[in-house]
Amino acid sequence: MGGVLSLDDVRLGGKCILYRVDVNSPLEPSTGAFLDDSRLRAILPTLQSMENSKIVMIGHQSRPGKSDFTNMSQHADRISRLLGKTVKFVPDICGDEAIKAIEELNIGEILFLDNIRMHDDENSMKRASPEITASSEIVSKLAPYVDVYVTDAFAAAHRNSPSLTGFAEIVPCVAGRLMATEVNCLQIAVNDPPRPYVAILGGTKCDDSLRVAKNLIGKGIVDTIPVVGVVGNLMLWASGIDIGEWNKNFIRNAHGEVFESTWEMAVYLIENHSEIFLLPIDVAVCVDDKRVAKSIENLPTEYPIYDIGIATMMAMRPLILDAGCILWNGPASYFEKSGFAFGTIEILNMCYETSAVTIVGGGHTSALVSNRGVADQVTHNSTGGGSVLSLLSGEFMPVIDALERSKAKYATILDSLETKNP
Repeated sequence: MGGVLSLDDVRLGGKCILYRVDVNSPLEPSTGAFLDDSRLRAILPTLQSMENSKIVMIGHQSRPGKSDFTNMSQHADRISRLLGKTVKFVPDICGDEAIKAIEELNIGEILFLDNIRMHDDENSMKRASPEITASSEIVSKLAPYVDVYVTDAFAAAHRNSPSLTGFAEIVPCVAGRLMATEVNCLQIAVNDPPRPYVAILGGTKCDDSLRVAKNLIGKGIVDTIPVVGVVGNLMLWASGIDIGEWNKNFIRNAHGEVFESTWEMAVYLIENHSEIFLLPIDVAVCVDDKRVAKSIENLPTEYPIYDIGIATMMAMRPLILDAGCILWNGPASYFEKSGFAFGTIEILNMCYETSAVTIVGGGHTSALVSNRGVADQVTHNSTGGGSVLSLLSGEFMPVIDALERSKAKYATILDSLETKNP
């Protein structure tokens, strides 16, 4: 990350570090147990790199009003077990109890404050300017007790709030190991990918995927874009294929008020860049809970399209195996449903076979890779969700901007951080 400070640029031994993480994780509704702790595992390298500092952690779990909106005590407990070191928890954010706990920290100790979204400022200042977020109670109360702010909250890097962007105006801010890795790897996919470059876009968020496609095409860096999942269904429809009323209504309802703009973008891409897209050749529909193959020539169908077919996979295979770089964001199928995991699993299998740089772009796709225990078989498996799509779409990233502003602001006092590369 050229425009920001990283942990390799500074020595933080003996300092008090405010460490912002995004460990927002899926929880089992009835017990609250972690269903996936990959985001917690992803921050371990940064914690280990700062073992000679005092560490004050802040993060969030879900948002007010949701059933999985909880305190951070179990997050502290899980990190303790993963790290093999006690992580203290205090049920306070920036009040007297939190400040007292920070003041009592010793070198090498870790404290996790409570869910940052339990503070009104975190939820009410999402569109506030940097100056306003810097004046929030969260920042004004915590900043005097810390020397440096380190962030690994990449999964929230497309958002703005006091805990994410406000400290850049007050204390030097540094990218953690996870943040630096995420941005560096994903920038390969938007700046200088090895060619041929294949971007597989799927899932149900068609508007997000099409923005990514438009950005990559506009940069002139992508060779082929296979579209799968609901994205593939939409692009078939936009190309003039009748996919059936059930599938068209699903797409309309899933996108709500953004459907019209999404449809217009799909039609624009088909009309102007059809040569770049690989559309499904065949699909699998769900009939009485069973998988039934159907070629595109045999559409429309009254049944839901839940997967791509074998012919489509065979058309994708040589593109994937011969690629220099592969970006994959979004499953090809309703893979949680028995009988319809084929397309998604086969793409995953081909990503293992290829020698290409393989970047898996967060969300359901990343969770699948993590849950199958094969994250080490791809070049990069992102912990982000919406942040991945924002970065790949070329959108403004408030957290990265805050890191850049902080480096510029504190460039004259970097010696106080004992920088290696002033």
